[in-house]
Amino acid sequence: MSHAHADTAARHARLQLAVDAGLTLPDTGDIAVLRPRAGEWFDPLPRDRLHMVQGFRPDHDAFASAGFTVTPDLMGRFAGIMVCLPRAKAEARALIAAAATHSDGWVIVDGQKADGIEGVLREVRARAPIGGAIAKAHGKLFWFDAHALDTSADDFSGWHAQPLRLDDPEVPGFVTLPGLFSADGIDPASRLLAESLPDALPPVVADLGAGWGYLAARVLQHAGIQTLHMVEAEAAALDCARQNIQDPRAQFHWADATTLTLTPPVDMVVMNPPFHTGHKGQPALGVQFIATAKRILKPQGSLWMVANRHLPYEAALTDAFRDIDEVGGTASFKLYRASHPLREKQRTQSRKGQR
Repeated sequence: MSHAHADTAARHARLQLAVDAGLTLPDTGDIAVLRPRAGEWFDPLPRDRLHMVQGFRPDHDAFASAGFTVTPDLMGRFAGIMVCLPRAKAEARALIAAAATHSDGWVIVDGQKADGIEGVLREVRARAPIGGAIAKAHGKLFWFDAHALDTSADDFSGWHAQPLRLDDPEVPGFVTLPGLFSADGIDPASRLLAESLPDALPPVVADLGAGWGYLAARVLQHAGIQTLHMVEAEAAALDCARQNIQDPRAQFHWADATTLTLTPPVDMVVMNPPFHTGHKGQPALGVQFIATAKRILKPQGSLWMVANRHLPYEAALTDAFRDIDEVGGTASFKLYRASHPLREKQRTQSRKGQR
């Protein structure tokens, strides 16, 4: 059984045990589920009344394809709300505070021990009467009645999402949010890539996994840029990028970079690809980013890529590009420039030539 399937089965079991223990499901009204992951199911919650709230585009699209109502943000009132606990504590608090504000009934919080569910339960217990708690399969689920909260009390008022404003001179005043990648400051790998780019860049560049906009801001300082496509799967990160990058040459794409197509193709791709979804390592994501770079580049185009030194991307680069050079790096990171993406016929000829 995969980790994802095991986590889903455990969540389903905890939900069923909670209902058996006295958690009363609302007879009418929509139920919101915050930050669900693709492939999860939420029985015994009524499927036809579930409203998924997910700003990560691959998961958003998976639920939409399965027929659910999905939005990137939580808006409106709900008969009940379930929070799928993320690992980042500030993000977890913000989700619970939002759920308490938007729910007319209970709020369910579910997570694994590795996600910090025990500490979250202690903090919530100090702010709201807990209706019940279920422990099973290295995780815990608990619930409280948001409708019964004393709104005049200092319950979750300090937990709502607050933008972080960076004071780094490279990005003065840029905003991020808790839970985003590198929310507290500039990622060192992205800085290495930015500092290694040539002085002049071609007219059309794509930044895959643009985040809150650091690398884009640096790219736009170079001569030659006419259009910069900023591609980011996390809606909250792209919202920050829109605030941080006011340059009219920037175009913002809320999209899954692994399935992205751009027409016409671009001259250059820059990227510091992710290799995690949640807290699970998935180096294959970087391989998919390389495949996208190959797909969206012009025949003479180039890719500039930084990655953690232990990640095995060389074979994917060789399979996708004619010319590959390691152009710098540190003890922690490696930096590649790859050019001339191989089309299917070229790749076949290249492989024959290597025999």
